[in-house]
Amino acid sequence: MMKKLLLTLLMGLLAFSLAACNDDEDKEKETATSKESTEEKADEEPTAADAKEMQKKLDAQKVKDESVVAIVNSQEIKGSEYNEALSISQTQFQQMGQDPTTDETAKQLKDYTLESLVGQTLLMQEIDKKGYKATEEAINKDLDTIKAQYENDEAFEKALKDTNLSLEELKSQIADKVRYSQYVEKDLKVEEVKEEELKEYYDSMVSSVAEGQETPKYEDVKETLKVQLEQQKTQEKLGAKVEELRKDAKIELKI
Repeated sequence: MMKKLLLTLLMGLLAFSLAACNDDEDKEKETATSKESTEEKADEEPTAADAKEMQKKLDAQKVKDESVVAIVNSQEIKGSEYNEALSISQTQFQQMGQDPTTDETAKQLKDYTLESLVGQTLLMQEIDKKGYKATEEAINKDLDTIKAQYENDEAFEKALKDTNLSLEELKSQIADKVRYSQYVEKDLKVEEVKEEELKEYYDSMVSSVAEGQETPKYEDVKETLKVQLEQQKTQEKLGAKVEELRKDAKIELKI
């Protein structure tokens, strides 16, 4: 939660275009394969040895912290940043039922992670150019929200220590998140989700529910669906903006 707040926020928003490169047929095949795999493994409990071996394979995908993985408009992206982003990508892929250690998926992971980092860098460069600032009040408000998740100050300090993060580094990350939020609100101008869109989205969801499976009432899921649609709209705007910024950017991928 506390480490790389903005990166965690953006990972799911910036590299979605990679998944869009596959046609619908491929997606259906992947979904079916993933579902079968999930069902087959539902009753299996991974052993400590399995988990250790998996982590060993995941760690092998990392690069040296001091290496340069990409250069975006003269700004270097270091291996340490890549490794943190890669860990997030690996977790996302596992949650989608994919094995991140196969050769094919490892290649997708690398591309996904690099694209996310390049996109994040381009956006933050644009935010800097626009001159967005985070006030101390806004930073402290978010900081208080994070602190509230811990039992006391000691637990919060321990969490900082466990993630090798200083309070100032955390506040810097919060500042980036605040500035990013300002940019999304004022520059991207994401359209508000309309009631008709929500009902259409709900009907689509209901039609995909398996026969005999209970269908939630519209009012019970309305707010959740609204958040999902807002995220989709933000994804579309961000994706388009990143592509626009790419056209005039000088990008070198080093791995």
